[in-house]
Amino acid sequence: MIGKLYLVPTPIGNLKDITFRAVEVLKEVDLILAEDTRTSGKLLKHYEISTHMQSHHMHNEHKTVDNVVRRITNGETIALISDAGTPAISDPGFLLTRACVEAGIEVDCLPGATAFVPALVNSGLPNDKFVFEGFLPVKKGRQTRLLLLAEETRTIIFYESPHKLLKTLSHIVEFFGSERAVSISREITKLHEETIRGTATEVLAYYTAKPPKGEIVMVVGGKK
Repeated sequence: MIGKLYLVPTPIGNLKDITFRAVEVLKEVDLILAEDTRTSGKLLKHYEISTHMQSHHMHNEHKTVDNVVRRITNGETIALISDAGTPAISDPGFLLTRACVEAGIEVDCLPGATAFVPALVNSGLPNDKFVFEGFLPVKKGRQTRLLLLAEETRTIIFYESPHKLLKTLSHIVEFFGSERAVSISREITKLHEETIRGTATEVLAYYTAKPPKGEIVMVVGGKK
């Protein structure tokens, strides 16, 4: 009998933001694949989950996928989790999911925490249609991508690191215009959570005076 792959979202900050079903699945599967076993170990300990963990991250997933597929084919049930949020959303998960689908293995993605949804809804910007961009290219292709997105009429969502936020906001001002609407959600569900809204110039000025820390989601209004 072939096993099954579960994709299980984990909290992005507040440990209470996990579903009853997610905890149940993590307790019942044969193995948990974790992006960082030390980080996930804290979550598992909190919910008294004793299931064995194995490392599965962007640096080794190309090598481990075949073995995982083989184990599931032989009857094991395996859950994949990332450090925070839903697997495969700017995190490892796509390669394994694709391999399982191609092998005829059932894949079950549980609903749960992901950072961009609360950031989008909380922004006050149109959310009936949107584009999720994740992280921008670091160097090569960055300007080309931004010039293309400057013409996008739908709301755009980016993930960004604190030390690159000012650079990205400067590029938004340069390529999208100083009056383009921007909303920055930082440290979602955590103690120092905040959302700053305004024009690109206003938000840039705010974070120039107050350097950001923590996990950041940037929501940018589409071209009118």
